[in-house]
Amino acid sequence: MSFPSPHERRTIHQLLGKPPLNENLEIFGWVKTRRDSGKLSFLEVGDGSCLASLQVIAESALTNYESEVKRLTTGCAVQVCGKLVPSPAKGQEVELQARLVRVLGWAEPESYPLQKKRHSFEFLRSISHLRGRTNALAAVMRVRNVLSFGIHQFFRDNGFIQVHTPVITTSDCEGAGEMFTVTALSSEKILSGGSFADDFFSRRAGLTVSGQLQAEIFALSHGRVYTFGPTFRAENSNTSRHLAEFWMVEPEMAFCDLEGNMAAAEALVKYLIDMVMEECGEDLKLFDRFVAKGLLERLKRVSQGSFVRMTYSEAVTALEQAQKEFEFPVRWGLDLQAEHERFLCEEIARLPVIVTNYPEAIKPFYMRRDESGHTVAAMDVLIPGIGELIGGSQREERYDYLQQRMEEAGLDMDEYAWYLDLRKYGSVPHAGFGLGFERLVQALSYPACLFQPLCSLALGHIALLCNTGQGCIRTGKIRRNILTFHR
Repeated sequence: MSFPSPHERRTIHQLLGKPPLNENLEIFGWVKTRRDSGKLSFLEVGDGSCLASLQVIAESALTNYESEVKRLTTGCAVQVCGKLVPSPAKGQEVELQARLVRVLGWAEPESYPLQKKRHSFEFLRSISHLRGRTNALAAVMRVRNVLSFGIHQFFRDNGFIQVHTPVITTSDCEGAGEMFTVTALSSEKILSGGSFADDFFSRRAGLTVSGQLQAEIFALSHGRVYTFGPTFRAENSNTSRHLAEFWMVEPEMAFCDLEGNMAAAEALVKYLIDMVMEECGEDLKLFDRFVAKGLLERLKRVSQGSFVRMTYSEAVTALEQAQKEFEFPVRWGLDLQAEHERFLCEEIARLPVIVTNYPEAIKPFYMRRDESGHTVAAMDVLIPGIGELIGGSQREERYDYLQQRMEEAGLDMDEYAWYLDLRKYGSVPHAGFGLGFERLVQALSYPACLFQPLCSLALGHIALLCNTGQGCIRTGKIRRNILTFHR
């Protein structure tokens, strides 16, 4: 048998959007349910393009009605040809009168783990390769798709150029030593103290924690750029907000200060929320009804309200005056924890909050030192339900100040000489931020994707780098934050 080209084949989403009544057409998808009534079988078929499924009416006159149609169960893959007609049933405008139902793949009901009933997220974690067929997870992936498209659209509309930064790098942007090391050395050589001078790159290299430093190169030649790709953190943080592998959106803007940076971040978040609310309305209603009561109202407040701005010092004062007992202490000079961030935006401001001007001692070396000498021009965007969504800053454009910060951080000056060079030749004020893509997906489907919003396959040697630090890529294995690739 042959299949029509994908660009010629209409999805169920397209058919329901503009139903071509009484037109011969075909659909491909998976059976959700089947019920029989007299000489008719009613099939609910979905193809993942939207939350809705299409009802198929199969009559007993079909040649394979008894042998195949009446044996169809949840999960079976089918091709259906027929006419789309108005439906007399409540809750649906059209239905497909089948003249052909072809079974493309059977799903044994005794072993197929997904049934019509609702399944817990804990159970779905155990069948990650099949959970995309559930309503909730299929909706998460559609939201993720629209967000990804929207990111590119936003930056394109605002004159940004996309750049692609390396995944394997020798630069630790955050300076926290939380990189996965990439090596071609054997495990025996590593454990016996082998030198990276004998390695593939002749020095230590790792998976990128951020594309920011490289993006700054292009911002200082092209004005406005952004990078959108995978990043990796070897943090031992077993929380619902941390992954060892995640995607990050990182714009960098020349001739921009902290104020412009905050405005860009707020505009991006609102743009993406508006796009998802327009294009994934039914999916959001599903989350709002079953997994995140009040989600739609929260998103509207974020989209329509103005983000509250406060300095780090003001945030600490507000938290202290709240007289709430937190698990972690609130004190000037300590970083804000997730519980503090959420309290600020959920209880105090009841809107997204942008906290600025953090103590220099708790922020990376590249952030611009304020006039006080104690704080830097940093910003964190906090949103209800998540806490920190975006972290950014005005970058230090002054050569002497940056050199001093790098020396204080103990960085290898030869390794970062190129970064200092950017401040030597035509340096200008510039700023940027990083938006955690998975946290954004989580914010729009919370808590539907709390259990790991990335696609993952846990089969043999193909697995997600999860936040437990265990996983494999091809034939590489992680040991002590070292990712080895066998030759």
